[in-house]
Amino acid sequence: MEYSTLRIPAALSGAVLAMTLAAGSPAPAAAEMEQYLGRTIPGLDVLAERDFDILQEKNVGLIINHTAISRDNKHIIDVLHDAPEVNVVALFGPEHGLRGTEDRRVDHTVDEETGLPVYSLYGATRAPTEEMLEGVDVLVFDMQDIGTRFYTYITTMALSMASAAEHGVEFVVLDRPNPINGVKVEGAIPEDDLTFTSISVRPIPTRHGMTIGELALMFNEEWGGIGCDLTVVEVENWHRAMYFDQTGLHWEHPSPNMKTMNGAILYPGLGAGEMTSLSTGRGLDRPFEKYGAPYMDGQAVAENLANRNTPGVRFVPITFVPTAPYHRFRDEECGGVFAIVYDRDALDSVTAGLHMMQAMYETHPEDYVQMTRFPISLGSAEVWDMLTGGEMTPEEIVETFQPELDEFLEMREQYLLY
Repeated sequence: MEYSTLRIPAALSGAVLAMTLAAGSPAPAAAEMEQYLGRTIPGLDVLAERDFDILQEKNVGLIINHTAISRDNKHIIDVLHDAPEVNVVALFGPEHGLRGTEDRRVDHTVDEETGLPVYSLYGATRAPTEEMLEGVDVLVFDMQDIGTRFYTYITTMALSMASAAEHGVEFVVLDRPNPINGVKVEGAIPEDDLTFTSISVRPIPTRHGMTIGELALMFNEEWGGIGCDLTVVEVENWHRAMYFDQTGLHWEHPSPNMKTMNGAILYPGLGAGEMTSLSTGRGLDRPFEKYGAPYMDGQAVAENLANRNTPGVRFVPITFVPTAPYHRFRDEECGGVFAIVYDRDALDSVTAGLHMMQAMYETHPEDYVQMTRFPISLGSAEVWDMLTGGEMTPEEIVETFQPELDEFLEMREQYLLY
C-alpha cells in the first residue's frame, strides 16, 4: 500500500513527542509551538495550493459537512468550483447532515445550490453503496472531528473506506487538527464485544489523541485492515500539543451541540454521562458543560465533587432546562452541575467524568442509573459496577485501563504524522 503525504519538519514528529510523553517527561514548552501558533493550514488548503493535482480529471464524491472549510472560511464546494478540472459528481453527508443542523437520522436529498445528489450516511445506509458510487473515481473525506471515539464522524470514515476498498474507488482524507490536542490519550480500549458499533468503530481509547488522517492510516492497516487506496493530505503548521483555539482557524460547530472548546475538552469523559439517566444540556448555549436531571440536587452533587479535588475542573450547582428535540428531559427543569475548566492541560476528562458520575450515584443511588449504551461508550462492561460498588476510586478504575492503553500507544506511534 502506498500513501501520499505532506510532512512537517521531522524535528517535531508526533512519534518523538508521543514517546517523550509516554516516558513521563513534561509537555512541550510553549516556545516549541510558537512558530505554528495561529498559522495552521488545513489539508483542504494544502491540496488547493497543489491545484488539486490528485483529483484532476477524476469524478469526485465528497464526504463532507459544513466544517469542510478553508483557512479563509470558504466551503470546499466553493473552493472546488474554482477548480474546473475537478468534477464533483456526488455528495455524502454524515450524522447531522451536510449542513450540520439535523439531530436525527438523515434522508437522501438533492443539494439546492449545486443540484448534486446528497446521500445520507446516517440513515438507512451507513456507507456508500455500489449504486451511489457508480461513476465515482475517488472519495474525498473532509470534516472536523473532535478527538473522541464515540463521535460518529470517524465511524463514517471507516465504513466509507471499506466501501471504497470493495468497489475499487480511491480514498483521500484532507486532514484537520485534533481540536483537543494530539498528545493526550485516555480511556478504556473497548472490549471485543463492544467494538465495531457506530460509537465504537475500532478498539481505540475514548480520547485517542490522533487526527482523522492518522486514524485513517491506522484503520487501513490494523484489525484486519481495510486496505483501500488511501491518500492523506496533511495539515501544515500544527504542533500536536496545540488546541484548536491556537490554530488561527475558524471554529464552526462540528455538530449542533458541540458549541464550545470547553465542551469538546470535557466530552471524552463527562460526555459519556449522556449514556446515564441525566441530561447534558443539549439545545442550550453550553451543552456538555451542564449535567443534571429533574430528580437531582445540584448542591449535593457539587459538594460531593468539591471534596474530590479533581485536577483542572471544578463543579458548581445550577438549574437548567434542556431544549433539544428528541433528547432526555426536554423542557423539564433539571438540577445539576456546571463544569468549569480552569486548567485544560491538567484535566483528565475520563477521570473527571468518572468522578462526576460516581458523585451523582452517591447522592442519588435510586434514580441515577446507566443506560443500554453506557458500556459501549465507556468501552467496558465492568465500569459501572466499579463506579457504584463503593470500593474503587476513579483513579483506580482508570489504572485498570493502562495495560491495554500502553499497547495502543505503541501501535499508535507508527501512524503519527506530526
